[in-house]
Amino acid sequence: MSSVDAFIAMLMNSRTQTHYFHLNTNSYAQHKALEKYYTGIVPLIDAYSETYTKKVKPTPMNKRFMKTPTKISAYFKDMLQRIKKMKLPTDSHMKAIEDDIVALIHKTLYMLKLK
Repeated sequence: MSSVDAFIAMLMNSRTQTHYFHLNTNSYAQHKALEKYYTGIVPLIDAYSETYTKKVKPTPMNKRFMKTPTKISAYFKDMLQRIKKMKLPTDSHMKAIEDDIVALIHKTLYMLKLK
């Protein structure tokens, strides 16, 4: 499995995971922040996948599914660490979309701190 395949699988999993957190939080601010993430990540996944010059291979979804909405920030921080370790394409057009994805994660982390 390539790093790009793993990256896309991780992002697709994050959409589902975040939607689960969204439906189970008792905080309206978290509810809205998570909704912005899971609706915002899908177009970025598409843009990244469609810009990649090779076909994306189906990859098993990550097994890092969390059931506890109290670990939301830890989930996003872990994603950032995993992305840093991946050897992703460095072409400027691919890097720009990756940067947008990382920015969305950082924005979500910021919004999760709001009351």
